[in-house]
Amino acid sequence: MELDSTGTDTSLIARGIYRSFATAEGTLEVLKGVNLTVSQGEMVAIVGESGVGKSTLLHILGGLDRPTQGDISCRGRQFHLMGENDLSHFRNRHIGFVFQHHYLMDDFTALENVMMPALIAGKTRKEAGNLAEQLLHDVGLKDRINHVPRQMSGGEQQRIAVARALANSPDFVMADEPSGNLDIRTGEMLHGLLRELNDNRSMTMLIATHNVELATSCDRVVKLIDGLASGEENGKVVS
Repeated sequence: MELDSTGTDTSLIARGIYRSFATAEGTLEVLKGVNLTVSQGEMVAIVGESGVGKSTLLHILGGLDRPTQGDISCRGRQFHLMGENDLSHFRNRHIGFVFQHHYLMDDFTALENVMMPALIAGKTRKEAGNLAEQLLHDVGLKDRINHVPRQMSGGEQQRIAVARALANSPDFVMADEPSGNLDIRTGEMLHGLLRELNDNRSMTMLIATHNVELATSCDRVVKLIDGLASGEENGKVVS
């Protein structure tokens, strides 16, 4: 496995990531050669102005989208060499996603929502159920396992989404504006939960966010400016 400048094992390496989109006005270039190395267990915030490409980069790093140009190596696997089925399988086993909107299934209970990724991965209903129950306990929702989303607050729904992202014990959690739809107090509680999960599980997290508090609680900040990335640590730009 490649090492970063400190000699730490790297979990994810992105090199020369470009992403453009065809529009009625012509080609829109969003990412223009982003390079990024993320170490195992690191919690990294991706920040920048609206429309700069934070979500686009996160989706590419998580294998939800393909770059126009560039290479991504994740756990030693190169995304550009993987077909769609292999990439889908890899995502299910190794990457958990949390979005600004929770995307829970409305007619499923909290338990059933969290069970779903484990069932897709081939676990039995009993295995998936036991795992989901423990995860809901871990995010403070042990008393809500039989409630459907509409019976819960926005913060509770987002915590279910976090538990679902952890269902297959992923190496990575990709969170896209996870507290964007929450009030300040609930958002702070979610930020604390993410930090706790990162600390306790040595789980690598990449978080696209506008929230300054969440960004500064991370180990490192990557700032997107005009399609390129710079890193900041303890308020200083780093290479």
